[in-house]
Amino acid sequence: QVQLVESGGGLVQAGGSLRLSCAASGRTFDSATMGWFRQAPGKEREFVATIGWSGSVTYYADSVKGRFTISRDNAKNTVYLEMNSLKPEDTAVYYCAAAFLRSSIVVISDKEYEYDYWGQGTQVTVSS
Repeated sequence: QVQLVESGGGLVQAGGSLRLSCAASGRTFDSATMGWFRQAPGKEREFVATIGWSGSVTYYADSVKGRFTISRDNAKNTVYLEMNSLKPEDTAVYYCAAAFLRSSIVVISDKEYEYDYWGQGTQVTVSS
């Protein structure tokens, strides 16, 4: 089992920045693929960013590429999402998720169904 707790959400003006954190406990964190997803009101949950177990491989949704950065600190069992140049359309509940992929070659994933554990979410609101 893995427990995930997000923090760092809040209200920010357009153009501002926020840093989300996701603290993990339980099963070995440093072997997990980690991802961030988000769900805006009235919309389906969507992929934001993912990072491989070592931190060397990352992948982003086109909508956040160049503005968001995902990183991890395996010594602290924590994954981060640095969000810059925020836009009103970034407003959503942001979820952290952990996956233990079966492949030794593919280390990241943008597929919700591949993630086994989810946090409770943290609200990010960007005002215009």
